[in-house]
Amino acid sequence: RDFVVWNVFAAPEFSLEHKRWCFPVAGCVAYRGYFHRDAAEAEAARLAADGYDTHVAGVAAYSTLGRFEDPVLNTMMGWSDLRLVETLFHELAHQRLYVQDDTEFNESFATVVGRVGVRRWLQSRGDAEGLATLERRVAWLRDWMAEVEALRSRLAALYASGRPPAGMRAEKARLFDELARSPIAPRQVPNDNAALVPAMAYHGLVPEFTVMLAACDGDLGCFYERAAALAELEP
Repeated sequence: RDFVVWNVFAAPEFSLEHKRWCFPVAGCVAYRGYFHRDAAEAEAARLAADGYDTHVAGVAAYSTLGRFEDPVLNTMMGWSDLRLVETLFHELAHQRLYVQDDTEFNESFATVVGRVGVRRWLQSRGDAEGLATLERRVAWLRDWMAEVEALRSRLAALYASGRPPAGMRAEKARLFDELARSPIAPRQVPNDNAALVPAMAYHGLVPEFTVMLAACDGDLGCFYERAAALAELEP
């Protein structure tokens, strides 16, 4: 099958505050995962009936935070070497540092570790073409997330405006449609509040963690120490 897990994301129709699910060990996270797609879609339908925006996303890899020996799953084997290696570094980062109840911190931290890991792997192989591909994708993600952040700002203002629901609903649809028409939009564009959740979880704090790494002159030991110290603070 294409995915090993399907994650359900949810957010109220007129709010950017996503729903959280809480579990032993993992704490509270911004999604609920299912090993069967039908179960994930049933949960999404139940939440939609309660008035939530919902989004179901397939996941090809995950980490058990070092509690088990995580396999390299066959759902990852159709990927390019670049994506596979970056994902391995990303998932291993969760073993290095994981903060309960803060999905955006954890996933953005792991995104930066995965990115620097695959970049150094490509450099060690002298793979100039792979490095160029990586840097193009990093640049595109930076520009795309700037558009997502701008949309979130406009949505936040809309939801705080006190306008009647029908008017907010129409303007919300217009704003998401505007995002979909962006010349740099990916094939699957967020179309509601819930679909914005994974984008923010995996990339929302990447700029801040990138600055932290740069302040350490690229030294990962220093970076891990500073990230761990940050994790000890109040949210």
